[in-house]
Amino acid sequence: MNRSLALATRPAPLTELSMPVPAEIHPKSLLALPPGEAKQSLLTVHSILEARLPAGPLSIYEAGGGSTSYLPLGVLRRSHVTVVDIDADQIRNNSYAQEAILGDIQTHRFPPQRFDLIICYNVIEHIPDVEAVLSGFCEALKPNGLLLIGAPNPKSLSGIVTKYSPHWFHVWFYRHVRGEKHAGLPGEAPFPTHFHPLVTLGNLEAFAAGRGLQVIYRKKYESPRYPEMRRRKPLLAAMIDAGAKTINALLPGKIDVRHGDYHVILRKLGS
Repeated sequence: MNRSLALATRPAPLTELSMPVPAEIHPKSLLALPPGEAKQSLLTVHSILEARLPAGPLSIYEAGGGSTSYLPLGVLRRSHVTVVDIDADQIRNNSYAQEAILGDIQTHRFPPQRFDLIICYNVIEHIPDVEAVLSGFCEALKPNGLLLIGAPNPKSLSGIVTKYSPHWFHVWFYRHVRGEKHAGLPGEAPFPTHFHPLVTLGNLEAFAAGRGLQVIYRKKYESPRYPEMRRRKPLLAAMIDAGAKTINALLPGKIDVRHGDYHVILRKLGS
């Protein structure tokens, strides 16, 4: 999702992650993921949110919200969800929010300490002023409130390709590799990407720590694009995997350039 505005059960064992996930238990965002690290991490995120969020009704702010929720259904069903998005098509496509606001998350502000949870999922990479967005999140979170961010890793292979390739190439990839025929049409991904420095996970964590936010979960994982490609375009995927393994062997430390996305959950310190 792209804008310039803009989950307590235990994590499922690895053996369960390859099994079909019942639609009545999990949201569309999880069902749409192929088996792999991305699905495993989102299941872990769901588990943490269900364990850490307070019992009873919840107030949730989703910064940028289209047709898909990344919340576990048990949380979503007891929440008042407020969505802010600059794209009228995304607002129109949203079916789960009780309040939908057409606005810019860089400038839109809520009263202090209003929300139990703020979600910014596949959004900050499209924002020119991420610092303003994060500052607004810090103000709007209740003490002990949670902030969930899902974003691409700018230092990964896919992150570098995305950053330095033209937008028409992103649209071509979505249409011809991912098979999304409507890619690039109004209200449809991919959207132009900015990759502000604060999208880099280390920078994001340092900024958050300076504003009283504590990391309670962080995970870089293989982008779901890789298992998608292995299924749809096996020859292309084999070439990319081989190239990634060569790059990994040349880089210091245990780095996998296929770790193209991350989840981070931050808690606002307070009584």
